[in-house]
Order: sequence, then structure tokens, then C-alpha cells
Amino acid sequence: MEPLLHGIVLAFGLILPLGVQNVFIFNQGATHPKFTYALPAVITAALCDTLLIALAVTGVSVVVLNFDWLRTALFLIGFIFLTYMGWVMWRTTPETSSNQQARRLSARQQILFAASVSLLNPHAIMDIIGVIGTSSLVYTGDEKWIFTAAVIGVSWIWFISLAVAGRKIGQFDTSGKLLKRINQLSALIVWAMALFILAQLFSV
Repeated sequence: MEPLLHGIVLAFGLILPLGVQNVFIFNQGATHPKFTYALPAVITAALCDTLLIALAVTGVSVVVLNFDWLRTALFLIGFIFLTYMGWVMWRTTPETSSNQQARRLSARQQILFAASVSLLNPHAIMDIIGVIGTSSLVYTGDEKWIFTAAVIGVSWIWFISLAVAGRKIGQFDTSGKLLKRINQLSALIVWAMALFILAQLFSV
């Protein structure tokens, strides 16, 4: 039970704070007319987190990020992607009964952006490697895999819940005004993270 509870508590502690990944998933749930339309973003984010967690627990990610050029490339690409994604989110128009030509992210765009905020966000990657990877060192054998499964399970449940919560808010906002503000707030948060990454890039 200890590795299971440890994994659950640790995962919630890392995933609950408002970040680019959470904002993006919530935004997709709120923007699309059906929950299923936001599944490409949800599944991609969850799969990316699963990959990063697995790499952190096995120690592969620590070795890879020891290369300075790779860290610099990660920061630079992350900045470019987040800057562009913020611009797209700012322009995204929620669907309403009077707006049938709404600009929403396609499944391909959702997959691309969800992968970018998951795999090209140095701050999130460092959290997974530094916290989850380090915490897993106290376990071996079956206990380590129970811990890993708990962290991954929380990640999947959380992303699904975020998209559902976003969809519920979207259903109440028939005028689309609230969702437009949510899109703009999401864009501002994404741009703030992009600037943070740019600052980290110059300090590398």
C-alpha cells in the first residue's frame, strides 16, 4: 500500500498546480462541442506523461539530459512551440449556436500542441525527473512498478477530469463570451511560460 499511496499523493502534488498542460487540456474540453472531440489532446498528454514517467523511473531521462546541447535545443524548441500555441489559442473562437464557423483546434493540432506542452516544457520535465524519478529510487521490484502505475493512473484520470470540467463550463456558456475569455487567459499563461523558458535558455 505504501508505494501506491506515495505515487498517488506525489502525482497529485505535481499535477494540480496551474500549468500550461492543464490549461491546454481544460481549454480543449471547454472549446469543443463534445467531450470526444477533445480526446486527441487528452490521450496525447496522458501518453506523453506516461512516457516521461517511465523514462524517469528507469533513469534513462537523467542520462539523456546530461547533454547540454540537448537541453538547450529542448528549451529553444519549447519556447517556439509555446509562443505559437498561445497565438492559436488567443484566436480560437468557441462554438455557439450563432457561430457555426468557429475556429477550433483539429485533432492533428491537438496532438501536436499536447505533445509540445508535455515534451517541450523543461519545467515539467525537470519536475518529473527530479521528483518522481528520485522518489522511485526508494523502491525496487514490484513496489517500484506499483509506484509507477499509481503516478501514471493519476495522470490519466486528471486529464480526463480536466477535459470533462471544461466541457461542463462550455455547456453553461451559450454566448461563448466566457469561453473566449478562457481562451485568452490560457494564451496569456502559455506565453508567460514561453517567456520563462526563454529566460531559462539564456541561463543555461
